[in-house]
Amino acid sequence: MQVNQRVRRILALFSATIGSAVVAATLLVGTAGAAQPGDADNIKKAIEARFPGAKVDNVRPAAIPGLYEVFTGSELLYTDPRGDYLLMGPLVDTKTHQNLTSARLSDLNRVNFDTLPLNQAIKVVKGTGARRFAVFSDPDCPYCQALEQTLLSVNDVTMYVFLYPIASLHPQATTKAHSIWCAKDRAQAWTQWMHGKKLPPTVATCAGDPVDSLQKLGDQLHVNSTPTLFFASGRRVAGAIPQKDLEQELSAPAVK
Repeated sequence: MQVNQRVRRILALFSATIGSAVVAATLLVGTAGAAQPGDADNIKKAIEARFPGAKVDNVRPAAIPGLYEVFTGSELLYTDPRGDYLLMGPLVDTKTHQNLTSARLSDLNRVNFDTLPLNQAIKVVKGTGARRFAVFSDPDCPYCQALEQTLLSVNDVTMYVFLYPIASLHPQATTKAHSIWCAKDRAQAWTQWMHGKKLPPTVATCAGDPVDSLQKLGDQLHVNSTPTLFFASGRRVAGAIPQKDLEQELSAPAVK
C-alpha cells in the first residue's frame, strides 16, 4: 500500500511519542479517574497544540474505561483523559478476537456510494455490471495493478476508477492519468495500460479532465493510499484485497 507525503508527515508527528508507549500503558489506569465532562474537546485541543499540523476529527471514549479514541481521518489512536499520552496499534477484544480498531475505522470511514462524483470516474463494465464499486487508483501503483489482476477472475461488476496519481512516488503517473482520461475510449485506455502497459497518445489535458481536482476529493475522503476501494454497502477498504474478500464486499447489500 502506498502512503502519500501528507500522511507520512502526520504519522511522523505522532510517531515521536511511540517511545513512551510502555510508560503510557502503565499510567492510563492511574489517570482513568481524572476524566471530566468535556474531556473530548480538551483532548482534541491538547493533541493539536502539541502536534502542530495534525488534525483531530473527533474524540470519544474507547472500549476500555479511561481510554479515549482519537480519530485523525485515516488513523485511530488512543489516549488518556488529558491527552498526555498516545498509544498506537490495534485494540483487540480477547473474547471475540475482533480487531476493534479496524472495525471502528471502517465504520467511521463509511461513505454513501451514491454521493461519489461518478461522472469524474472511468466506468469499466464487466458482464452484467450489477455489482458496483469505486476505486482511487494510481496508474503506476503496483498494488493497483495487483488489484486489476485479481479483477480478471471477478464477474458482473462495474468499476468506477478515480484517477489518483501520487506524484511524490511516481513522477510520471500524473501525465499518464491525463492521457488515459483524455483518450477516446477511457475504459479501454485504462485496461490497456494496466494489463498491457500500452498508453494512448500523450495529451496534456482536455475539456473536463478531473485528474487534478480529484486530489482535493481524495483529501476530503481521507484517501491516503492506492488503491482505496469504496463499495455500494458504504464500506471502504484500502489495499489490493484477495479475491475472496473482494467477492464478499461486492456481494454485501447496497446502502441507500
